[in-house]
Parts: sequence; C-alpha cells; structure tokens
Amino acid sequence: MPKHESAEKRLHGREAKESLAAIYGKAGVGAQVQRYEALLAKLAGEANLGDARFYSAPGRTELGGNHTDHNRGRVLCAAVDLDAVACVLPAPEGRPGHPMVSILSEGWKDPIVVDLSSLEPQPGEAGRTEALVRGVARGLADRGIAPRGFDARIHSTVLPGSGLSSSAAIEVLLGTILADLAGAKVEAVELAKIGQAAENRFFGKPCGLMDQTASAVGGIVSIDFAKPGKPRVERLDFDFEAAGLCLAVVNTGGSHADLTADYASIPAEMSAVARFLGSDYLRQVSPSDILARGPEIRKACGDRALLRALHFTGENARVTEMVEALHAGDLRAYLKLVKKSGDSSWRLLQNLYPPEAPLEQGLSLGVALSSDFLGKKGAARVHGGGFAGTIQAYVPKTAFSGWKDLMESYFGPQSVLPIRARPVGATRVL
Repeated sequence: MPKHESAEKRLHGREAKESLAAIYGKAGVGAQVQRYEALLAKLAGEANLGDARFYSAPGRTELGGNHTDHNRGRVLCAAVDLDAVACVLPAPEGRPGHPMVSILSEGWKDPIVVDLSSLEPQPGEAGRTEALVRGVARGLADRGIAPRGFDARIHSTVLPGSGLSSSAAIEVLLGTILADLAGAKVEAVELAKIGQAAENRFFGKPCGLMDQTASAVGGIVSIDFAKPGKPRVERLDFDFEAAGLCLAVVNTGGSHADLTADYASIPAEMSAVARFLGSDYLRQVSPSDILARGPEIRKACGDRALLRALHFTGENARVTEMVEALHAGDLRAYLKLVKKSGDSSWRLLQNLYPPEAPLEQGLSLGVALSSDFLGKKGAARVHGGGFAGTIQAYVPKTAFSGWKDLMESYFGPQSVLPIRARPVGATRVL
C-alpha cells in the first residue's frame, strides 16, 4: 500500500492543487481531487500504483464557423470546463513483447485491450475506441514516437451526444498520454492533427480539425485553416460571464449514431461546388464566383450544394467579424453575428434536422423558442455538426432561470448544460 498512499498524497499536495486550480478554478479543486482519487482507487492492487499519472483533455464548444473547417475556412471555438480525465499506469520499461494498452472507462462493463504491435486499421474496429487508440499511436509513430503500453481508468464529463466533442477529447487525451509516456513533447496543433487523422482513417468518421485543436490548445481560440498543415491559431481574452452572459448548450434529443452520411454530405457537396469552379476548396472562391455561375452549379451539383456553398462563404467571413467584435468588447455586435450564424445554418446549410426525418426538429424548435425568449439580449444557434443533439445559447444571467425552465419544459430535466471556457488545453495534471 505505500505506493498507493504516495499517489494519494501527491493528489493532496501543493503541486496537484496548483495544477487543478489552473484547470478548474480554486473552487473546483476539492471535487476534482475526489474525482481523481476515485479513478486511482479503481487501479488498486497494481504493484506500481505509485507511478500513476493523471491527464485531462477538455471538450469544446463551437462559437462560430459552422462546418467551415473542412473546406479550409475560419472557426471560432473554445475549450470548455467539461473534460475527459485518465489515471494511467505505464507499462514497465523493457517489458518484452508487444506494447499493450488496456482502458476501462466509466460505464463500461469490460476494459478494451489494444495490441499496438500493429498500427494499421484493423477489421471490425471502425467506430470503436480501439480504432482511436491505434490511430493515435500510429500518428505518433509516424513522428518518431514509439508507443508504450499502459493501463488506464477514464472518466468523462463530456458526454456522448452533448455536442461538445467527446471523441476529440478522447483522441487528444490519448495523444497526450502516449506522448508523455514516451518522454516526448508534441505541440498542441500536432496533437490535434494526430487525433483528426485517427478519427478519419481509423475510426471512419469524416471531420475537420477544429474540435481537436480547441481541446489541445485551450481557451477561446480563432483558427484559420487556410494552410491546414499549419493552421493559424489565435487565443482571445474575453469573459462572457464578466459581460453578464451565461453560455449553455441544450440537448434537444436525437441520436448521432445514424447521421454519419448526413455529416459527410456537407463537405462532399461543398467540395463538389469548389471543384466545379476549378478549385479544391471553397476557401479559394468568393460569393461572387458562386453567384456568377449559380444556374450552372444548380444543374451540376444541385440546389442544396449551392446553398451550402453560400453558407460557407458567408460564415467564413462572419468569423473574422466575430473575432473583431470580441477584440473590441462589442457584445451587441457579437450577438448579432451569432444570430446570423444560426440563421445561415438553418436556411442555407440546412443541418438542423435530418432530411430523412423532417418530423423530428428538436434543434429548430430549441433555436426558435430561445430566440423568441431572449430577443435582443441574447442569441441562439445550432451547435456543432447539427442534425440532432444540441443548440447553443447566450443568456443574460438575470434571465437564465426562466430560459432554463422553458427549455426543460420541452426537452426534459437536465437538458440544459451551462458551460464555461477553460483556459488550459490537454495536459498532464500530475
């Protein structure tokens, strides 16, 4: 037990408290110590428990740039105060055989075990956590970082279906763990690219780079993907709470499980328009380019593709305006832009409900109810990929209770989730 006690003592030590305070705020330290202790307890009985390490990676919220990242556009996003954390025991140095990873997450009946002797996609792993483990290990190996085995217990408050990108948090968490165990330093944007590649190639889900970048970098960030190999990342200093607003997401119901084809149709249709205009990505074309050949685009790509292309060009420019408004501290201008973003997603991008299920419109209803309730004092928009799941709202503190009651009367108890921007990205906590 002495090593177990040593690990517990480290969690109660000065270094741990300072690290936890930087991530969760001083008020959150006590609860987080208990949370991390609970993970440590689940590894009780291991011989090397004193070697336990602790890691955290946040979820993210998209503030602007709905479906722009995959066509080399701009986005505005933030890491949030909900995260995936892991208590990790490294495999002993020099252990013969294959590097093995064992992970047990809260709510799972059995752990997953991944043999990292093979770093190619495996039959039957697509859509599973095993694919992410293998894909992240492959990304690090491609950068000269050999994977080391480990045993981990994971707990996440970034719930699947919350729209806060639980998958990106796990990908970046895995990258942080594997890099740290190898004694390697990997820049945040590189960790993000590794996570994206794992999700695209191994997990089998198309996605841009926004989610992973927000989780890896932390804070409120503007990201320009004009050069995807070297995205330009700018951190912004703005406090919505200090400005009198609560930021929240509302789970309006619906599952993302069968929506991969709907998500994939957006970058596919946008890219089709770009190619029709002789470009690889919509970032390379202007609204006037699109409108000048609109009738031809309709025939070649379809009306929806044309509308989605117009959404991209408008939304991409809007992100720049949103960043400028935050820099100027102009909250009124910012909220107007949030509303315009939501309106464009609804009318042009058309990702508020699945086209195959037009009677299920929880997102549309949530945005409409919130917009009517908040008027000019707040704003609401679709959040993240869309089609199902969550909306995002900026609500005056004085109106939050009434707005929350309204949302929960439609979407059920605990459907409203207040969130805050988190200043620290993926990190080793202790």
